[in-house]
Order: sequence, then C-alpha cells, then structure tokens
Amino acid sequence: MIFGDIAKAIAQLGDARFRGVLGKGLGLTLLLLVGIYAGFVQLLTWLDPASFDLPFLGPNALVGGLLTWGSMALMLVLSIFLMIPVASVITSLFLDDVADAVEDKHYPHLPPAPRVTFGEVARDTLNFLGVMIGVNLIALVLLPFYWFAAPFVFYMINGWLLGREYFTVAALRREGRAGANALRARHRMAIWFAGILMAVPLTIPVLNLLVPILGAATFTHFYHRVAGRP
Repeated sequence: MIFGDIAKAIAQLGDARFRGVLGKGLGLTLLLLVGIYAGFVQLLTWLDPASFDLPFLGPNALVGGLLTWGSMALMLVLSIFLMIPVASVITSLFLDDVADAVEDKHYPHLPPAPRVTFGEVARDTLNFLGVMIGVNLIALVLLPFYWFAAPFVFYMINGWLLGREYFTVAALRREGRAGANALRARHRMAIWFAGILMAVPLTIPVLNLLVPILGAATFTHFYHRVAGRP
C-alpha cells in the first residue's frame, strides 16, 4: 500500500501546482544566494581591498583583484553544495499547496482543509532543519565507529526524520497538532518505512530537489489511507 501511495505521488509530479512549488523553491533559493553574495561584495567594497598595504610593497591592487575573483569562485562552490538543501527547506514552506493538489485530484469529496499559518509552517520547517542537521552531524562524528554500516544508518536516521516531518505536514491540516501526533504514534513503523523510501532520492543529485514535493504528496495519500483506522 505504501508503494501505491508513492506511485500515485509520482504520477502527479507533472501537476502545475507541483511545478509551481518547485519553481518558488528554486527561485527564492537563487534570490537568497544572490543576496548573500551581494552582501559579501558590499562588505569587500567597504573594506576597500584594493588599498591593502603589503609589507615593503605598499598599496597593492592585486590583493583586491584576488579577493574579488576569489569571492566569486567561493560563492560558486558554496552554491553547488547549498543549492539543494536550501531549496529543499524553502520548498517545504509551500507543501500545503502540494497537499491541496493531491486532495483536489484524488479526494474531491472532502471539504477544503483549514490553512496552516505561515508562521507555524516556518517554525516547523526550521525545527525540522535544525534536528536534521544536528542528528546527521552527530552521526558524522560517530562515523568511525560504524563506517561499515554507514549507508544503512543514513537511511534509517533520515527515513525517521522525513517520515515524521511529511506525515505531520499531511495530517496537521485536518487533525490538528494533537491529532496528528497521536495518529503518527499509532502508525510510526509504517511511517518510518515510508520515510526510508523517501530518503533514497536524497543521495541522487537533482532528484533530491523533488524529495519535499514527493514526500508531501506520498504522505497525503498515506494519511487518508490510515486516518480513522484503529
């Protein structure tokens, strides 16, 4: 049944609202990275690196040139590594739209779900990001003790985190926080397994950009399948 949830989510990836969420995530990420670089360049301008004095040589414009080109190279490298995680976090702010698209297509008999406030979504997203970074940093520090099982540990940890996050996104809209937590506890093992399946694309470049959208869609189906069951 979980594979069926994933299959229905994948079949809807071409949905215009899915593409809209992905576009907003990527667009805002690019704006953020450009803004960070502009701020860094402004800082260099304020420091006036071209007027740096080298011992015995005096003012040296070469230093300013190296810093300017070095900053561009540094930003390019950082963008490669930051683009995907930052885009995933920003995309997560709009996952209500993904859940709405899934329900409109597959559960049209349901009344519209109350919208979760942007502040609450942002708080949950930042909390999730903090926990995910913290847990993975701890796992990285302990890597020498379990290097032989590193892939297994990666999928287990991130599967638990992703399953918890995306099921909560789906259930919170119709159950409230207490109801979502209770339902998640009731089906925690199935949620963990589905989360592990969501963690697999995290290791595939470009495809990992779709993980938030795929996760929200999959767990919307998962939620409606288990809601109300004992």
